[in-house]
Amino acid sequence: MSVVIPARNEAATVAGVVRPLVTAHGPASGSGLVDEVVVVDDGSTDATARIARGAGARVHRLTSSLGKGLAMTEGALVATGEFVIFLDADVVDMEPIWIPQLLGPLLLDDEVALVKAFYERPLNGRPTGGGRVTELAARPILSLLFPDLADVLQPLAGETAARRSTILEVGIEPDYGAELGLLIDVARRHGASSIAQVDLGRRTHRNRPLNELGSMSRDVLRVALDRAGVLTGIQDYLVLAPSTTITSS
Repeated sequence: MSVVIPARNEAATVAGVVRPLVTAHGPASGSGLVDEVVVVDDGSTDATARIARGAGARVHRLTSSLGKGLAMTEGALVATGEFVIFLDADVVDMEPIWIPQLLGPLLLDDEVALVKAFYERPLNGRPTGGGRVTELAARPILSLLFPDLADVLQPLAGETAARRSTILEVGIEPDYGAELGLLIDVARRHGASSIAQVDLGRRTHRNRPLNELGSMSRDVLRVALDRAGVLTGIQDYLVLAPSTTITSS
């Protein structure tokens, strides 16, 4: 089984994600659960690659930033395990127990194709309030356009598990729409019942200021509208509709 961690400029936190995994589940740990931890360094300009390697990860370094989705794809391509677990590199309270929790549904039920984490998201010292793009964009649009996925609590969770063959079969969006696209595409191919959810308790990471969340929300909305066929319809309308000139008198 492979753990894949896409990372860009995460020198401050990446060791705290990698080292506990290697210690608890790596080949030398005796548990035999994790065969490799792969950090995909997405064109970082800091010491992410060096620190990740020092913590025990195998580093696959990209010469320029390709974005989260393509970094995830690169990780799936170079991974060697039958199963792949994706983790975010900016989490500050990662627990090794997350690995068997995420992997368990895939091992116990052949009908499960994708496992998504859910958790509490603290914000600015408060126990909840994180995950603003999830609550304001991802979940509302899923409930409108993909109601069979409305019960997925954290559709944008970076903590995701699947068979490597499933990931390569459906592909991953190249940007911040990666998680939502993977969720929708797996559900379309294998059915919404193939999506399992596991409670990881609490997850704390770097919360971006509100003015940096617009591009993420745009990517999420674009993927959902595209999968629903709405985006194509809008684009076709804009191309085919006659132009209208508004004049004032």
